[in-house]
Amino acid sequence: MSSTSALRDLQRELEAKANDLSKLQKDIAKNHQVRKKYTVQLGENELVLKELDLLQDDTNVYKLIGPVLVKQDLAEANANVRKRIEYISAELKRLDSALQDLEEKQNSNRDAILKLQQRIQSLQAGKVKA
Repeated sequence: MSSTSALRDLQRELEAKANDLSKLQKDIAKNHQVRKKYTVQLGENELVLKELDLLQDDTNVYKLIGPVLVKQDLAEANANVRKRIEYISAELKRLDSALQDLEEKQNSNRDAILKLQQRIQSLQAGKVKA
């Protein structure tokens, strides 16, 4: 009777670990989506910065705010784009770090699931022999 309850406990634990693994995989997929979005934004902002660097100091620069183009100082526009690039780069580093943590958790969770499956199989094999 005790091996049956132990088997049930192991199966419940296995189910919980499988649910955790599924959640981790969803979190990893979400991280990849957000990272992709930031990577695109970084590329766009770097392109804008290159274009701004080509302009002369007295060139008129306009910023789109809603449906309106507003005149902006070239130095201010340059500083804003650099700040945006800095922010996006920091977010990408943060996402990379989070992704690494999630992948480590995923790997340890997979190992735990394999061990639980082996224990369940050995208990079931012992039950069949008895």
